[in-house]
Amino acid sequence: MDAAITHDAVERVRPLHGVKPALTALAIGTFAVGAGEFGIMSILPAFAHSLNLTIEQATPVISSYALGVVIGAPVLAVAGAKLSRRSMVLALLCLFIIGNIATILCTQLPYIEAMRFITGLPHGAFFGIAALIGASLVDHAHRGRAIGFVFSGIMLSTLIGAPAFGVASQYVSWRIIYGFIAFLGFICILSVLYYIPKDKPHPDINPLSELNALKSGQVWLTLLTGAIGFGGLFGVYTFLTSALAEVTHLNHWIISIYQVIYGLGLVAGNAFGSIMVDRNLNKTVLIALIASIIFMIGFWLTLPYAWLALIFCFLLPAACIMLSPALQTRLMDVAGEAQTLAAALNHSAFNMANALGPWIAAQLIESGFGLGSVGWGGALLSAGGLLIYLVAMYLMKRSAAH
Repeated sequence: MDAAITHDAVERVRPLHGVKPALTALAIGTFAVGAGEFGIMSILPAFAHSLNLTIEQATPVISSYALGVVIGAPVLAVAGAKLSRRSMVLALLCLFIIGNIATILCTQLPYIEAMRFITGLPHGAFFGIAALIGASLVDHAHRGRAIGFVFSGIMLSTLIGAPAFGVASQYVSWRIIYGFIAFLGFICILSVLYYIPKDKPHPDINPLSELNALKSGQVWLTLLTGAIGFGGLFGVYTFLTSALAEVTHLNHWIISIYQVIYGLGLVAGNAFGSIMVDRNLNKTVLIALIASIIFMIGFWLTLPYAWLALIFCFLLPAACIMLSPALQTRLMDVAGEAQTLAAALNHSAFNMANALGPWIAAQLIESGFGLGSVGWGGALLSAGGLLIYLVAMYLMKRSAAH
């Protein structure tokens, strides 16, 4: 049984130009921010070469962004508690644009790292508040689909944006690519101004009330479910290219097809998961985690067989990403009046998973278990997420009984 959702979370805001254009405006933003996060991974060789660095020396620009996400999500969510959600989204997009422009103007790695940190600050808060706005545009029964539509931008940035930027980096400077990402942020600002209706900040919300989210055990358990349960997805993705090359023995061009299939799995899983959330939230989380365990093990067992591995390159991300709209929606249900902070912390949890999953995968590989071990290692993380969520469900049921 889920906790009752607060009035603040379900209060509908009626867009003058229709719901779909409003959701699309937010999805443009999640695409831009997602491209900014994942784009550097696909252009890292060109980025490193332009600064006369090795790839290993250039990788701190990735971790500095992730650190910005983890720190910025709670800090900016609390700092902006008095603002309306529309105003907050616009402010976060401005910071995102400024960070990207400053990044391309820097010529030395330490300054670029600092600017990447600043660019990462608005990431979590933007995704969280965009999800809240998306949910406010529809009735309660369609929240999952609205959130899934908003998050489709980041899925498409993985499927289309990052690979396209990787190809483009062979022909143009990485600075032009990040200038384009900043331009996408500007397009999103114009779209939000036109399509997202003005809203008023909740009179009872203040920075201290947002911190009340940290007192809720259900909020922490939901965040832990994501931080642990999502780890396998990131672990597999990090070593996917190496595993397909060394275990499946595929060439570079075939591997790129598998990566596209992986991205299609993310898009399909996000769409299917958002529909499932509107029908039964708890079942969606349980199905996603159980399916993740099964498909992670399937990936491990079938990795030497090209066609079977291709199937699991679709099924694995599709199952894992179903957690995204589900956990975001559950946080709306259990966060009380601290909606903004809880929604933003969800993306801090995802970035913790992005750090934990690859780290565990790397430890398994270095310990001699081989590249295929990222599959069963990911299954263990999904099992951990499942256990945490079962505890959350049990405690909520016991609380409701009393």
